[in-house]
Amino acid sequence: MQGWTLVFDLDGTLVDTAPDLAAATNHVLARAGLAPINESEILPFVGHGAMKMIEQALAAHGRRADPLELKEHFDSFIAHYRANIAVNSRPYPGIIAALTSFQRQGASLAVCTNKMEVHARALLDALDMTKHFAALTGGDSLGVSKPNPKHLTGTIDLAKGSAARSIMIGDSETDIRTAQAAHIPVVAVNFGYSVEPVSSFAPDVIISHYDELPGAISSLTAARSAQ
Repeated sequence: MQGWTLVFDLDGTLVDTAPDLAAATNHVLARAGLAPINESEILPFVGHGAMKMIEQALAAHGRRADPLELKEHFDSFIAHYRANIAVNSRPYPGIIAALTSFQRQGASLAVCTNKMEVHARALLDALDMTKHFAALTGGDSLGVSKPNPKHLTGTIDLAKGSAARSIMIGDSETDIRTAQAAHIPVVAVNFGYSVEPVSSFAPDVIISHYDELPGAISSLTAARSAQ
């Protein structure tokens, strides 16, 4: 793995963050005098930012908010989420062992997420995961965000890697399309937040548990090296 860079999405890929995101959304609803929603109702919007989750939660109650009200809801969401960022969020089974193994083999690891960088870093810090990554970029870090491929290639540059020897790991259409646009192989996890089966977006490999990731990476690096 020496010389290879593995780039991971965060929400729904490295960490199951939905419980704490749902809690922040329901905090907003409670302040608006509305009933809580189920976690499953916001999953499709996790990768699109807090505002989308708020709008979807309000829509579930048949409500729309004007820009000023939305800004107030957003500020309330962010304050609650920052204070409770890792109450129930947990790394997916097998990921810590996989990250440790790849590091020992000489791989450079990075995170490319549309989450705000400050929140991504705070979450990984709280879970003692930051130490695994040579680079971390959020949707506000580089002036572009996924699915723009420059978000991914910019992350690789910060990790001192090269696109020719990089692999993306993600859970969504956005992750897969980003990697494809950058001409980088992509491993899709099927346990994340994608509404549609990840197979419908034609990733290079699909895994159901992180125990399968080493084999997937080995096959992709071998194929890439043979080109």
